[in-house]
Amino acid sequence: MPEKKYTATIGLEIHAELKTKTKMFCSCKNDTEEKRPNVNVCPICMGHPGTLPVLNNEAMKQVVRVGLAVGGKIADFTEWDRKNYFYPDIPKGYQITQYKFPIVTGGEINGIELTRIHLEEDTAKSSHESGDFSLVDFNRSGVPLMELVTEPVIHDAKSASNFSKELQLILQYLGAGDANMEKGEMRVEANISVSDSNKLGRKVEVKNLNSFRAVDRAIEYEIERQISVLEEGKEIVQETRGWDEGKQITFSQRVKEDSHDYRYFPDPDLPKVMISELFDVEELKKDLPELPQQRRKRYTDDYLMKTEDANMFVLDTKLGDFFDKVVPPSENLSDKLKKSYVNFITNDLVGLLRKSQKYSLPSVENFRDLMGLYSREEITSRVAKDILAFMVAKDENPTAIMLANGLQQQSNEEDLKKIVEKLITDNPKIVADYKAGKENAIMSLVGQAMKVTKGSANPQVIKNLLLLLLK
Repeated sequence: MPEKKYTATIGLEIHAELKTKTKMFCSCKNDTEEKRPNVNVCPICMGHPGTLPVLNNEAMKQVVRVGLAVGGKIADFTEWDRKNYFYPDIPKGYQITQYKFPIVTGGEINGIELTRIHLEEDTAKSSHESGDFSLVDFNRSGVPLMELVTEPVIHDAKSASNFSKELQLILQYLGAGDANMEKGEMRVEANISVSDSNKLGRKVEVKNLNSFRAVDRAIEYEIERQISVLEEGKEIVQETRGWDEGKQITFSQRVKEDSHDYRYFPDPDLPKVMISELFDVEELKKDLPELPQQRRKRYTDDYLMKTEDANMFVLDTKLGDFFDKVVPPSENLSDKLKKSYVNFITNDLVGLLRKSQKYSLPSVENFRDLMGLYSREEITSRVAKDILAFMVAKDENPTAIMLANGLQQQSNEEDLKKIVEKLITDNPKIVADYKAGKENAIMSLVGQAMKVTKGSANPQVIKNLLLLLLK
């Protein structure tokens, strides 16, 4: 009997809090850093009877910008709906959201198609830290929350986590949100089903994954769990499951609801919206910043960077901005010099910065001066790295460092000849190996010459002198 082949089908629902001054439907402060519970609250976001919500246009603008960034279709007409369900973190007994008329439809990220992007209000935050009771903090209740839904076209955990990472970057580049998963500013939910050639699987939702590692692990675990259930000849239960980070397993929470269980209907307190009356969508599109994928492509195309180097600059925007100032796109540099800039930053500068928290990026002017000394061959590569170490500890002018420490590249043959002659005398075995046909042995003598001169000797001049004298 042939072994069954299983296919995993994954769709993502990702919630991200938007960075606005106030909440979605009231003037309470939207402050994710507030540690005191129930400070940023008012009768509107607490759901008191007789209160009326007022739209936050800035939140709507941010969702339109996200939609434009991912190539989605921006709706002209949209409206607000009530999603009815009872839970302690929903003060009104319903959540204001969008159902039939989302702001954005379509688009794609990392080649994965999107179904929709809509806007809603966040819930309060429950904690169950002690005793047989729960505490509810309503500071988060009513914060603008963007929900993005993908098509069910993902087939492995790594693609799902990579998608989530790229969305986080897009939100950060747009300034729409910080999307810090540890703070709950971005939460991932995965809808997972497993099927074989004979039978379609049932969808299981794994909720509130709050790290990319959790996205990876939870999806991998759930795929394996569902395959095991099918292998035993049992049925997959359509349900909502949670992720236990400690045990690294999913666990059943409740039977999965369908949309009709929420009894959606248009919110009577909020007006219908014509987006074209609020924003000039074309102007918003023109004002979009360079996005992560565009930046990545610019680095690989214009600077011939390896993908991992380009990703380093895309992920660390401070480092990427430093590179763009040091090597502005308008500057016409040779490919060799571009590669030197990239290597000095991604390998040497980053390596130094990782060694100590006391180190910091040098000024753009000083780094450019350092690269100028190196490109004009006034200093060697080894000396450039030594000077760079001085610069990250204390941002000083590289020319001054070079002169104060006598690190100028030495190319005078008469001065270097004495050093080479002594090395030949002191290393008879290496000389014998070279004369016996081991041509690479000469590089050992070049290395010793560089050590003696503290890296300041011109290595090509040293090698030429060695070749001449060893004849």
